[in-house]
Amino acid sequence: MKTRSLKKFMYLSIAAAVVTIGLKFTAYLKTGSMGFFSDALESFVNLFAAVIALILLHISEKPADEGHEYGHGKAEYFSSAIEGALILIAAFSIIYTSIPRIIHPQPLENLGIGTLFSVGASLVNLFAGTLLIQNGKKHRSMVLEADGKHLMTDVWTSAGVIAGVLVVKFTGLLVLDPIIAILVALNIVYTGYKLISRSASGLMDASIPQEEIKQITGYFDSLKGKNIDYHSLLTRQAGHRKFISFHLLVPGDWTVKEGHDYAEIIEQRIENMFDDTVTVTTHIEPIEDPLSLNDIKIDRMNYSDDDDFDT
Repeated sequence: MKTRSLKKFMYLSIAAAVVTIGLKFTAYLKTGSMGFFSDALESFVNLFAAVIALILLHISEKPADEGHEYGHGKAEYFSSAIEGALILIAAFSIIYTSIPRIIHPQPLENLGIGTLFSVGASLVNLFAGTLLIQNGKKHRSMVLEADGKHLMTDVWTSAGVIAGVLVVKFTGLLVLDPIIAILVALNIVYTGYKLISRSASGLMDASIPQEEIKQITGYFDSLKGKNIDYHSLLTRQAGHRKFISFHLLVPGDWTVKEGHDYAEIIEQRIENMFDDTVTVTTHIEPIEDPLSLNDIKIDRMNYSDDDDFDT
């Protein structure tokens, strides 16, 4: 049910991109504005990104198999990275085509009609972007959220272009049109950077958010009065799936079954804290044994400026 729902939203994103491409390119052809051209070019990026996101969303939702025992959730990060790269390509293309217009400004035509087409495209993106972001957060889907934020960036981009074109119309300063296009491109560059940065963090096994870790540790702290403790809490996020592991310290005179049953209760409680798919791994140790307090070591390599890296 969840898989079908998420794919439905990606089809919406593709449909929105096709509609806005038609509207924005009509605005550009009617006016000859580089601002409208830059806006239309970003909608092409939206379309390519949505198609790629749909493909990788399908991959990320595949169940775990023998070759991918932790699932395919990280495919979502590739989607966001590719989308960021496409955004950067579009931005530099806009800058490249706008610079000649600064040197040789061109007259603009039919700005009123072009503006109406651009406003219509913005309303389409506003609706689709809002829906994608809401459901991306609800389902903890980086694919939906990234695509929704991209569409919302497109809305603000269009608003800036429309405002700029109107300024050109009332002032007659034609050079402002390509300058506005370049400013749009720089804003797009920032969006692309954020998407790529977020993807890189996910691919490097970033921990789950701190507020969620505090939920877990708060629950563990409430158990200390029952002679239960924990250590070696490790977390990571892979798409919409969370992986959580820890060592559970229980009374040493408990039977294996008692310790296992209690661990099952704790694991279930942690899984119920989140809407995501959660995999919890527990290692049980006797609380009285000093060796139980040996924490899992995190490998760190410390180098000074004088270290010799030659082999």
